[in-house]
Amino acid sequence: MQTSDLRIALFSGNYNYTRDGANQALNRLVEYLLRQGAAVRVYAPKVPNPDFEPTGDLVGLPNVRMPVKGRGEYRLPTGLGSAVKSDLERFQPNVVHLSSPDPAGHAALSWAQDYDIPVLASVHTRFETYPRYYGMAFLEPVIEWILRRLYNRCDALVAPSQSMVDTLLEQDMHDDIAIWSRGVDRTIFDPSKRDREWRRAHGLDDDDVAIVFLGRLVMEKGLDVFAETIVQLRKLQVPHKVLVIGDGPARGWFEQVLPGGIFAGFKTGVGLGQALASGDIFFNPSITETFGNVTLEAMASGLPVVAAGATGTSCLVMPGETGQLLPPGDTASFAEAIAPYCIDHVLRHSHGAAGERKAREYSWDAINQVVADTYIRLVERRRKEQDADAAKLKAALDLA
Repeated sequence: MQTSDLRIALFSGNYNYTRDGANQALNRLVEYLLRQGAAVRVYAPKVPNPDFEPTGDLVGLPNVRMPVKGRGEYRLPTGLGSAVKSDLERFQPNVVHLSSPDPAGHAALSWAQDYDIPVLASVHTRFETYPRYYGMAFLEPVIEWILRRLYNRCDALVAPSQSMVDTLLEQDMHDDIAIWSRGVDRTIFDPSKRDREWRRAHGLDDDDVAIVFLGRLVMEKGLDVFAETIVQLRKLQVPHKVLVIGDGPARGWFEQVLPGGIFAGFKTGVGLGQALASGDIFFNPSITETFGNVTLEAMASGLPVVAAGATGTSCLVMPGETGQLLPPGDTASFAEAIAPYCIDHVLRHSHGAAGERKAREYSWDAINQVVADTYIRLVERRRKEQDADAAKLKAALDLA
């Protein structure tokens, strides 16, 4: 079986209406699959003015606004509905891909099982950790149970890093888990994109050292830990400035707790590469990512990385070579790790250059072929099972 023989129904809770690392990876995957001759149909919520145009054919899912304070820009797919089921029957997929454990994902899994179609689930974020950022930590065991029930009904999982695979195995989510890593666009993220005039226009003098936060400004990205670390750094009287690249519902809070911070706003494409390379140190306190796309982008841009030793990022950063990994939430240790980069020009550039060399290993096409190969493996395995069942039935009928 070839990649061109695949007919993939991909389900996403957010394919293109709000830009994030997960849907960027999904759109790149679809572009690659279409380029290889596969047929792909994407099922996800549609909105009037999405952040970007979708790659491939997009069919809208029934949805409602996310019923969580501070997440109103997100939509919750509520199921499939008769129109979507009819579309699926016309499309006739030979594999279903679930990228979000929402009600539509659960419904799509049931539909696929009714039609004896294999299902692959991709894990993009630590959903079970989200409640702690909204005062509902007591829900984490419940969400983990729901995830376990969903994933164990699938035929296999893919996750972005070995550390995330290890976590999923520990949580008993599945025993068939492959690594679907992430790549980086080197035409956008590269040290050569550093722009002195851009820095000056944003209030950064040539000798200033800018600590960068990059990502959507929502609490689960560790904004509170970032802010408290900066407080600790100021107590150490280490000269620095803060550069925040991104936007989101928590921006007002972040601006209030980071007086003097430079908020560059949302960036994408060339503008994002320019802004990131114009920083000096990348600090990522988040523990919710399964890979850490922003960490890889920062490394490709030549920045040393100080990050929480959590899933995803821990497989990218080499402590003492490309940056430092610290226990999640330890703001004093984060500050102590960042401080040397602020004052030691040679150390900062040495670790940044090492990170840039490490980032060269990540090729998107090779990475996405891993998913295609997993689809093929599941389809071929299901066909063998079906053939074996048919042979058993024929033998039983012959005996009768």
